Amino acid sequence: MLVALWIVNGLLALMMLAAGGMKLLTPKTALAEKGMAWTEDFSVGAVKAIAAAEVLGAVGLIAPLATGILPVLAPLAAVGLAIIMIGAIVVHIRRREAFVPALVQGVLAVAAAVLGFLVVR
Repeated sequence: MLVALWIVNGLLALMMLAAGGMKLLTPKTALAEKGMAWTEDFSVGAVKAIAAAEVLGAVGLIAPLATGILPVLAPLAAVGLAIIMIGAIVVHIRRREAFVPALVQGVLAVAAAVLGFLVVR
């Protein structure tokens, strides 16, 4: 089950690191032009905070397991990412936008949390 945890955490971490990193490094106006129209509903600070939470969540999925220091933080990071993705799903549904990518990431986050709590105990 540890292998499954590493696979799920690795996939989710890559997705979150890519998405969060792009949001951190790209200006808000450019994000809206690239198809992230939801950014119009949020301030620059809020978009950057969401991005930072995604990047920190990605690090939190991998670092505790890789170092062996407080490995319980990995499933807690997954819970945090699941909460972020629930918010993303709600925002996309309200704006009548495609929400499936956020749903997939949310399901992966829940799977990472469940696997993490089963493996780490």
